[in-house]
Amino acid sequence: MREVDRRILRLAVPALGALIAEPLFLATDTALVGHLGVDQLAALGVAATIIQTAIGLLVFLAYATTPAVARLLGSGERTAAVRAGIDGIWLALGIGVALAIVGPFVAHPLSAAFGASNEVTGLAALYVAISSAGVPAMLVVIAATGLLRGLQDTRTPLVIAVAGFGANALLNAALIYGAGWGIAGSAIGTVAAQWGMAAACLAIAVRHARRTGASVRPGLPGVASAARAGGWMLLRTLTLRIALVATTVAAASAGTVTLASTQVLFQLTFLLALALDAFAIAAQAIVGHDLGTGDRDAVRALVRRLLLWGLGSGVALGVVLAIASPWLGAVFSGNAGVIAAVPAGALVVAVTMPLAAVVFVLDGVLIGSADGHYLALAGLVNLVVYLPLLWLAAQVPEGSEVAGAGAAVLAIQLAYCVGFYGIRALTLGVRAAGTRWMGPSQGLSARIDG
Repeated sequence: MREVDRRILRLAVPALGALIAEPLFLATDTALVGHLGVDQLAALGVAATIIQTAIGLLVFLAYATTPAVARLLGSGERTAAVRAGIDGIWLALGIGVALAIVGPFVAHPLSAAFGASNEVTGLAALYVAISSAGVPAMLVVIAATGLLRGLQDTRTPLVIAVAGFGANALLNAALIYGAGWGIAGSAIGTVAAQWGMAAACLAIAVRHARRTGASVRPGLPGVASAARAGGWMLLRTLTLRIALVATTVAAASAGTVTLASTQVLFQLTFLLALALDAFAIAAQAIVGHDLGTGDRDAVRALVRRLLLWGLGSGVALGVVLAIASPWLGAVFSGNAGVIAAVPAGALVVAVTMPLAAVVFVLDGVLIGSADGHYLALAGLVNLVVYLPLLWLAAQVPEGSEVAGAGAAVLAIQLAYCVGFYGIRALTLGVRAAGTRWMGPSQGLSARIDG
């Protein structure tokens, strides 16, 4: 095996483990709360949507930190690299504290916006209010993960993720049923586990700082630079969220069967995407590092290998999904319409999985090069192209049939998997084919000067 392949797998495999750990333990939490009653389970669904949306938008704290740390490390500036990561952690802590203060006050209005019953809304608001105390911890974990990835370490985040989510499951079981605190116990257990993970991350970051002589105090220039770089990544992430929400809204407008079928297909897509995202994370870390060394030829060779690994994984996952597609509808639902609609939609997902792989890898490459400005602007272009396609797909009536599946479900999947992934592949590919993304970023220069 080539050395470059070993580097990719050394980062991608642990990253995949960390990515898989979270949904598995979230599923455990759902099962624990689900046995309390339907109101509690519905409330958890509302609360989880609110919290995960906020955290998902703030994942830029890792995406902005990883390339800055990796490039400085590649250029031999290990102390500056660790310092850049510390600045990212301070930014995360500041944002997290602000959200923790605001959270309890907006918990009820946000929960009520979902239109659930008063009982469900009240339980959801309680969960969100309590969980707000854990937001600073989770953002610190995200930023510290960016630091560690930039230092070419994806194993430590895996260990922290497994230990943290394992403790979360044990605490939730003890507090929900042992202490009899119900859904509040679930929230409290999660907050405690989150702060435990944050403490571990902070201890590791401080250890790196001591080894390199980097200051752990907040530096205004560095934090401001992290905020500027993160702002572009926030906009890029927001465009992705808008596309997902718009697709859900379009499916809902087409009817209940279309919405339910689209939800099943989205969950399948996100599950398979974890494997592809692991290569994107490896791309972020390695591309940033190798750009720091100044060897552009090596970076080009690395991108080609990353694309090959991504495409190979995409083809393999697509084949597995295509084989399983005839039975997937019945696995997730007993509704005849969903059972009929899911297989054709799953085939669309399967066939376009290699395209998704290209998108994920190129996204990781440009994130690794700290090209957040372009990614944000490209995200806006992607939406301008995708939203009209989605609107046209939503005009297909739910009642018609195409090859035994709902035409509306098939149209929406084609719009998302072909239209949205296609325009993303184009905008990312055009940029990656050039050389401007390999140049030093303004954010990096600011951190060095600061």
